[in-house]
Amino acid sequence: MIVGTLPPPRFTTQELREGDVNFSYGSRDGQLWPILDRIFELNLKYETTKDAILERKRFLKERKIGICDIVENAQRTKIDASDLGMRNVKLRDLIGCIYQYPNIRELLFTGGNSKNGPEFFFRKLAKVKGIQLKMIDGQVPRIHQFTLPSENGLERIIKTVSLTAPSGAANRAVGGLQSYKNLKAKDFLFNTIDFRVLQYAPFF
Repeated sequence: MIVGTLPPPRFTTQELREGDVNFSYGSRDGQLWPILDRIFELNLKYETTKDAILERKRFLKERKIGICDIVENAQRTKIDASDLGMRNVKLRDLIGCIYQYPNIRELLFTGGNSKNGPEFFFRKLAKVKGIQLKMIDGQVPRIHQFTLPSENGLERIIKTVSLTAPSGAANRAVGGLQSYKNLKAKDFLFNTIDFRVLQYAPFF
């Protein structure tokens, strides 16, 4: 299951821009769907139409991928898409959702443990439930796992992967990664979306 935070405010007010898709991660400025488009050669439409929505839904169903925002609602100090600007955040019961859907085995966070990121919020939910995340790999993308407390005598091991956020705002962080610099040095045309395609592909 792909786990994000909250869409840009214009998706709440339905003041969409040309090129937006009225669906999860549908902002024309976002990079998740262009990344998946390249990995799977989907040839997606990037327009505010029902066809564009159906293409994305069809892909998720075929691949058995869920998608969910961990923030149910929040207020913003500034009307922009920044996660840092969220205040009075109410979180969705994501752990209850995992219980509800027993086939979920992996959470793909579209961002790490920085303030108001998906992993940051999930850790808050986990702490309340007495769940501890055990680090498996500390390199970006960081990988953890946790044991979901037993229900009906069955325990489940859930893996979490904290991907580099698919947003323009995260490009500076990508540019600072040594692994990105090494690849860029080999090919000056290599860019931040190329880097994310390489990072995301093994987990999809």
